[in-house]
Amino acid sequence: MSETGKIDIDYVAKLARIELSDEEKSKYSKQLGQILEYFEKLSKIDVSGVEPSAHARPVYNVWRTDEESPSMSLEDALMNAPKSRDDQIVVPKVVDDA
Repeated sequence: MSETGKIDIDYVAKLARIELSDEEKSKYSKQLGQILEYFEKLSKIDVSGVEPSAHARPVYNVWRTDEESPSMSLEDALMNAPKSRDDQIVVPKVVDDA
């Protein structure tokens, strides 16, 4: 936020690569200002006794064990491919020859 307490909404819109009407600029400027005011309130909270964590609640590994199992058949794998050739999916070229 600038020193005057007003957000340069034109600069923010340019960073986001969006065009805003005057009505939208007014609305979003007010909303962003309220968000920044809330962050100012949060920054005043004493968290010196709080242990840093990545999540609010404990997170446990929910991955299944890696076990070998039968795979999808070739016909099923190629069923929805727009094009296939030699049992492979054909995709458009995205890199030119270097």
